Amino acid sequence: MQTRYFKEYSPILGRDMECKVYGHAGRPVLFIPCQDGRFFDFENFHMDDVFAPWIESGQVMVISIDTMDAETWSGKGEAFSRIRRHEQWMCYITNEVVPFIREIAGRGDIIAFGCSLGATHAVNLFFRFPDEFTGLLALSGIYTAEYGFGGYMDEVVYRNSPVHYLSNMAADHPYVEKYNRNQGIICVGQGAWEEVSTTRILDELFREKGIDVWVDYWGYDVNHDWPWWYKQAAYFMPKLLEG
Repeated sequence: MQTRYFKEYSPILGRDMECKVYGHAGRPVLFIPCQDGRFFDFENFHMDDVFAPWIESGQVMVISIDTMDAETWSGKGEAFSRIRRHEQWMCYITNEVVPFIREIAGRGDIIAFGCSLGATHAVNLFFRFPDEFTGLLALSGIYTAEYGFGGYMDEVVYRNSPVHYLSNMAADHPYVEKYNRNQGIICVGQGAWEEVSTTRILDELFREKGIDVWVDYWGYDVNHDWPWWYKQAAYFMPKLLEG
């Protein structure tokens, strides 16, 4: 498996950011680590073993990036500043990471993939930027910004809280057609440590607005942990790659 490590200064964030690329060709998959995670978590937690057949066959190229959750969703400072730092990270992804992916992959049909808070970010990217992210695999996420910012709400929190902005999206909004051209999969277990309620809210919103996203609920024995995410990724990724 070909791997490449990159460390580049981000003008948007004002700091060096690291990432690792797995594979030589194929559909690009942006992997967003779990809460407070680092770019090397894709490998350290052995998700690369799940993806190895697709990576080695040239079907998939995975780009694993750093989060900034410790400064934002997990931070202890005031919500006003933390959510604005998070929005800078979102701008870093769309303005720096996406062009980088297009350059190295030679294509722009990017799948956003994450587990836990990584799934939260992946869903946010997919629904805010449907031209940049045409695929989604979100496992065990929480889809309200209340998780990181409590009862605080302003326009920046709002646009990073899918249950809020999707609830107010008109059924004839032009993004709905884009969502339906793309491929979205959201999965959650119903076992220990899982939080199902915001997935159910999204599921109802999709039905109400005619948004074609596959929402799948796994059993009461399915916990919020890596062994189940391996199984889910192995099951769902071929569906995305089949188109």
